[in-house]
Amino acid sequence: MEHTKRPIWTKSFVSISLTHFIVFVTFYALLTTLPIYVIDELGGNEAQGGLVVTIMLLAAILVRPFSGKILEKLGKKKALVISILLFTITTGFYLIATQYQALLGLRFIHGLSFAILTTTTGAIAADVVPAERRGEGLGYFAMAMNVAVVVGPFLGLTMLQITDFTNLFLVLSGVMVCGVISSTLIQLPANEKEEQPEAPKKLSFHDLFDTKALPIAIIASMIAFSYSSIISFISVYANSLGLASVSSYFFVVFAIVMILSRPSLGRAFDSRGPNIVIIPSLIVFAIGLVTLGFIQTIWGLLIAGAIIGLGYGSLLPSFQTMAIQSTADNRSGHATATFFTLYDTGIALGSYVLGILVSLSSFTVLYNVSALIVVAVLGVFYLFQEKANRSSP
Repeated sequence: MEHTKRPIWTKSFVSISLTHFIVFVTFYALLTTLPIYVIDELGGNEAQGGLVVTIMLLAAILVRPFSGKILEKLGKKKALVISILLFTITTGFYLIATQYQALLGLRFIHGLSFAILTTTTGAIAADVVPAERRGEGLGYFAMAMNVAVVVGPFLGLTMLQITDFTNLFLVLSGVMVCGVISSTLIQLPANEKEEQPEAPKKLSFHDLFDTKALPIAIIASMIAFSYSSIISFISVYANSLGLASVSSYFFVVFAIVMILSRPSLGRAFDSRGPNIVIIPSLIVFAIGLVTLGFIQTIWGLLIAGAIIGLGYGSLLPSFQTMAIQSTADNRSGHATATFFTLYDTGIALGSYVLGILVSLSSFTVLYNVSALIVVAVLGVFYLFQEKANRSSP
């Protein structure tokens, strides 16, 4: 019955979602402004500006497989507080990173705490959401990151229009202090309290990855590969079309459509299963990518943003929910770490490979190839589900 459902919007869920949002606002604000900082303030070039983005993601990929084990040893709440404190302290150090090599090292260190922090927030979100409403709840939780995609760059770029980088770094440090406060308000369910660590033993593959979550994580990495064509190249593409001044509105439309569609799609996931959400979303995402490859006008860009927001916006939370549901509750941290290790790898690999592709061809080819990969994922996902259904009792 509808009235017997346990609530999603508890104090702990709101707090973990707010913490997640704050972390990604800071992440995306730095992502869009640091290349400018390298070029304008440190006298670097575009390649060096790109490297400060890449090296943080590389650090995250390297440490994320160990995140599940760290959560298991420390406990999720303690891991959250420690990692967000480290992330906040590192954010403050941008104020004194006035040499390129120092900035590069700082970005690598920032990536280490970022990987543990974002794995922890995902695992805790899965714990505080009622199991029977996990698809809906994690959909709302994922919106925090997707809204931050809009808020972070908007905050960073707007501040640079009215002030300097020193004040930007100060504001982001203050924002992160709010994140620290928010993280302390979270209360884990009774069955998720901190456990005493076991005696030390040899580190195994099982300690780093959750094998049950691997198949869906691999599928998600293929989607991340295609999605990298959006986050890495949409601003360059818009600039080539003379639409640079409105490229940020692509993500505004993306976020609005995603927010409007998430409640009904999340409920459909929980009540009717993943296929009813994921298969149509993959089709819509592919259509959006093809549309993007042929647009020439502002309205075309915004329409493509709406279609992609409707399609891609539900895929990340749906796949993450499936990864967590595929394993035992006490392995949610490992499943989350496994999922985002593969997801981050897909983004990083896609940015590199698709960058080569677009340099040798065109943006139309780039987005058509990305759409073909999504269509391939549709086939792989269908076969995966068919096999899962046959093997289930």
